[in-house]
This record gives sequence, structure tokens and C-alpha cells, in this order.
Amino acid sequence: MMRPGIVLLKEGTDTSQGKGQLLSNISACQEVVTLVSSTLGPRGMDKLIVQGKDSGTISNDGATIMKLLDIVHPASRTLVDIAKSQDAEVGDGTTSVVLLAGEILRQVKPYVEEGVHPQVIIRSVRQAASLAVAKIREIAEQVPRGSPEELRSLLIKCAATSLSSKLVAHQKEFFSALVVDAVMILDDLLPLNMIGMKKVQGGALEDSMLVAGVAFKKTFCYAGFEMQPKNYTNPKICLLNVELELKREKENAEVRLTDVQEYQRVVDAEWDILYDKLQQIYDSGSKVILSKLPIGDVATQWFADRDVFCAGRVPDDDLKRTQRACGGAILTSVNKIAPDTLGSCETFEEKQVGGERFNFFKGCPHAKTCTIIMRGGAEQFIAETERSLHDAIMIVRRAIKNDSVVAGGGAIEMELSKYLRDHSRSIHGKQQLLIAAVAKAFEIIPRQLCDNAGFDSTSVLNKLRHKHSQPEGGKWFGVDILSEGIADNFEKTVWEPSIVKINCITAASEAASLILSVDETIKNKSSEVAGQQAVRGGHPGMNYRGRPPR
Repeated sequence: MMRPGIVLLKEGTDTSQGKGQLLSNISACQEVVTLVSSTLGPRGMDKLIVQGKDSGTISNDGATIMKLLDIVHPASRTLVDIAKSQDAEVGDGTTSVVLLAGEILRQVKPYVEEGVHPQVIIRSVRQAASLAVAKIREIAEQVPRGSPEELRSLLIKCAATSLSSKLVAHQKEFFSALVVDAVMILDDLLPLNMIGMKKVQGGALEDSMLVAGVAFKKTFCYAGFEMQPKNYTNPKICLLNVELELKREKENAEVRLTDVQEYQRVVDAEWDILYDKLQQIYDSGSKVILSKLPIGDVATQWFADRDVFCAGRVPDDDLKRTQRACGGAILTSVNKIAPDTLGSCETFEEKQVGGERFNFFKGCPHAKTCTIIMRGGAEQFIAETERSLHDAIMIVRRAIKNDSVVAGGGAIEMELSKYLRDHSRSIHGKQQLLIAAVAKAFEIIPRQLCDNAGFDSTSVLNKLRHKHSQPEGGKWFGVDILSEGIADNFEKTVWEPSIVKINCITAASEAASLILSVDETIKNKSSEVAGQQAVRGGHPGMNYRGRPPR
């Protein structure tokens, strides 16, 4: 006798499970890896991502590409998440972490097909990752930084390594020094939000400049602005969230008057309120007035007559950065302005940068801050320069906090691959094969570097395996992009902070383990009835107790 089928899930629910689902998820991740693999390294290609009708982004930054691709496959989104976490944590290595996670999955895929339990594979992947992290901590070089010059030299080398794979690689010496100077201006906490990034089209990349203070683009201004002074020494700065102009009445406002004198009194009262605000600001001794809200033409001319500088509609982030740097408070009222609510700086000036005018605040006493003004031709090129400098800034911050470095260019990955392969030969069982598979996965970084540069990756990797197998002196040998061979990348100062590699390996192994642990995908679609209820204005989950929705 046939047993009736048991229905557990709502009609329209799609379920996929078992080995086939796991292999499908791995294949989807391989497609994502294929998209970004060509962007790795100094010879990596760029991607043009078009969104909408006119907006396009040119980038070879892994995290930027992954964000803009808008991947919808649920398992593949794990790779998007690890790229974002790598970008937020250390700023660089976003493409490497995606490649490594995808390659680990590709190497263990045959064992999944042969029926090895996913938990056995996950355990081996995590063990291999912990061994690799311990090995990095063991062999990482502690660079002495006794004097400021030695520290600066170390940081410039780390920044140059990060910038060598970016669009601005030909100007990496200029930008690496600029980035290091910017980070060293900051205080001990190295707050990232105290580095402003401003873009000005026109000029060459080398025209970019570092301002030791706050700088932002001149805001919209009314007639009378040019009469105001553009240079002050030790000025008091008043930061406002107050509108300094005559307000237009709202549409439904109504004032009933019986004679002309009453109308004149209403008009005079409006002007008196405005002039009273302006007088109180002037009496406070402020010489520079910045407001988040508009400053009208009357107020602009009034301040110009008294040699006071004013700017309205200042962007919120610029106003807050000015407050943190110069001190004071953002006021919502001008009544009884206290001296301690005003900011100050050593010099204020407005000057031309390319086709734009900028306001500069230098010598800010309350916080150490700086602004990088980037120049260049196309808008997309400057935007990619900003992303490149952001990665370099994050690397320099990490190098200051963690002074251990490893050699880049695939050197550390080849050493880890050799170490894990040797370790796998000392154990038995399934773990021997699985750890050896993870060891082979580490070779994806030098192999992809060779492929992207047009080299013979098989020949270069054979040379690297031979060099790393030698007892002494071969652990820092990696791909040499310039000579199409191998070289000691530590001597060539291709340095990366060890924390970048540690974070990369940890994130990649966790992502691979997460994808391997999923054996069923359930897509719960709204039923037809619920959809009709929603269309008619009802809530899909509402219980109508037998009464149909209207």
C-alpha cells in the first residue's frame, strides 16, 4: 500500500540538496573567481563596469569590482563578503582572498565528488590555515625602525608594493611618499576619517598635493563674496547650522493687515531678526563663518563690509572634520556665543587649484589632520586613483601598528605551499591528501601573476619550487615581473605587512569552509494567494479568517 506524501514546505518552495547542490555552489564560486582573476598583480587588467546609462567605473580593485557586480547567487555572495571584510580590515589583498578561497574549493572538489564527507574536508582546510598562519608569524621579518627615517623608508616600501598593481603604478614613488607623509601627520590612533580626499579634474597626476590641515572646495556664494578677505592669521572660526537669509513664507501662510504701517513693521521685524543674528556673530570676534545651511546675499555683503569671510552650504563631512581639527562646536543658535564654542587655526586662505577654488585651514590645534587633493584627466581615472590611495593608506596604517613584513610577488605563498606539502607527508589518512590539496591551492597567486603578465607560468613555478626546496636562502623568492623570472623579493623590497596575508588566509579558509558546510538551499517563494493579497493592498501574512481581501 502506497503511503501518502508528506508536505512540509509551502507550495512554490524550491529545494536543492545533497552532493549536487554542494558541487553547484562550488561551480558558482569558480565563475566569480574567473571574473576577478585577471586583475591580480602589476600586470593585471582593469574592468569597465557600466551602471545605468552614463555611469561607468574603471577599476582593478577586487572589493570595488565585487561590490559593483551585484552578484545574486547566495553561495557566491560569500566571496563578496570576504572581499569587503578584507578591504575594511587591511585595505589590500581583496583579489588575493577571492582567488585563494576559489582555488581551495577547486582543489577539494574532486574529493567531494568521490564522497569524502564535507566535515572532514572543512577540518583539514582549517588545520592547513592555522598551520599557514603560524608559519607566517614564524618567518616574518621584524624590520627595525629605530629612527623616523628608517620607519618612513619601511612604510614607503610597503605603500609602493600596494600601488604597484594599481592604475597609478607608474607614479608609485610619488604617491607612496605622499601617502606615508599623510598618515604620519595623524595622531597615534591613526583615524582614517581625518584624511580628506578631494578630486580636481585637470593637470597631471604629479600635480596632486598634500595639505597639512583641512581643505575643501569653495561653496556656492552670492554677490559680495569677492570683497571678503581671503587670508587670515590665527582667526576665530564660527561653525553654524543656521540659515542666514530672509526666509520665504510658506505657501499657506497668511498675515492679515489693516494698514501699510503694519505691513512695514512686519518687514522691518524680519530684517531686524536677520541683522541681530549677524551682529551677534560679529560681536563674538569670529573672522571665518562656515554654515551647513545657506548664507544669503544680504549676509554675505554685510560680512564683506566688516572684513569677515563666510561660506554657506558647506558639506556635512567637511564641516565636522573642520570642527574636529579646529575645535569649537557646530551651533544651532547664535544667541550668546561662548568663546569656547569657536574654533581656531594658524592660517586660513582661499586659493585656486586647477579650475576650482579651495579653502585651506592649516595649523589646526585640536587634531592632526590632512587633505589629499588629487589631480588628473578623466573623472574615472581620478576615482580609481582615490581607491588606490585608500588601499595604500590602509596598508601604511597596518604597517605602523604591525612592523613585521613578508615578501610579496607570490614568495610567501610558495613558501607556505612547500611547508604544507612537507607537513602532509608526515601525517596519514584523508587529511594527508586534503592538506596537500590546500598546499597546491596556495600556488594560484604566483601562477596568476605569471599568467596576467604573459609569462610561462609552468616554467616559473618549477623554478620557484626548486628554489624553495633548498634548505637555505630560498624562502623569499617570488615572481619577478621585470625580468620574466624569479628573484629574492625581500631584497628587491617588495614588502607586504604580514597581517595582510594572515587576514587573507583566515578569511579565505573560513569562506571555503562555509560554502562546503552548505548541503541544501531552500528558496521560499511567496505563494500565489499571498501575492494577490499584496497586490490588493493586504498583507501577505495577514489572516482574514475566511473573509477574502477586498
